[in-house]
Amino acid sequence: MPVTPGVLHRTDGAVSWITLDRPEVMNAVTPDQRERIIALLAAASSDPAIRAVVVTATGRGFCAGADLRGTPSGAPAPGDVARTIRLGAQRLIGAVLDCEKPVIAAVNGTAAGIGAHLAFACDLVLAAEGARFIEVFARRGLVPDGGGAYLLPRLVGPRRAKELMFFGDALSAEEAARLGLVNRVVPADALEKTAQTWSTRLATGPTRALALTKHLINTSLDTDRATSFATEAASQELNMTTHDAQEGVRAFLERRAPRFEGR
Repeated sequence: MPVTPGVLHRTDGAVSWITLDRPEVMNAVTPDQRERIIALLAAASSDPAIRAVVVTATGRGFCAGADLRGTPSGAPAPGDVARTIRLGAQRLIGAVLDCEKPVIAAVNGTAAGIGAHLAFACDLVLAAEGARFIEVFARRGLVPDGGGAYLLPRLVGPRRAKELMFFGDALSAEEAARLGLVNRVVPADALEKTAQTWSTRLATGPTRALALTKHLINTSLDTDRATSFATEAASQELNMTTHDAQEGVRAFLERRAPRFEGR
């Protein structure tokens, strides 16, 4: 896979680390960088050797949103904006939601606009003390895009989502954790170590079961109870054909710790 400036990638054991690396612009994402992240998430899904993903960044910001420099001035042609959003920001957020491996966001600083949605789309969110989340769209006279109006009401409820999106006020890491947008707030110098610990735990877990669990949770609010129950039952039946499910049952019966292999 070709290297893209501004996006670092490394594999640490069974964990894929994706790092935004344009600190001089608070890691605002260009189209090329967006495509690189999408490709890395797709590669993680298809590679059995990768069993967890971490998305993080360098410098003071996690992601300041889309890099709007170079955007043409004047009114766009009808359909251009919708097409750009469908093929751009929405594909990025969809790639995180659809990744078959658990994805951790390690938010080192400000996450604004699509940067906030990138974090919220992840399965688990760690935030450094001092990190902030900002629904910045209204400040620029824009409608939230990149899945924000889909994600936020499901995470904090419609009334809180409206408050955050109408006013665009900065939300501290601690307040984000109180609202359920963040799993854990840690000192800045402990963020990478905590992300490494969590991702290692995920990477030694039952990978296929975690993928099916992620799918069940992500689709639960969009389906009725009968459909959700049917999908749950089908998922468990499919999962029981995996090595890890059978190993987990054997380990329980033999009163020992399971040794999951991700298959």
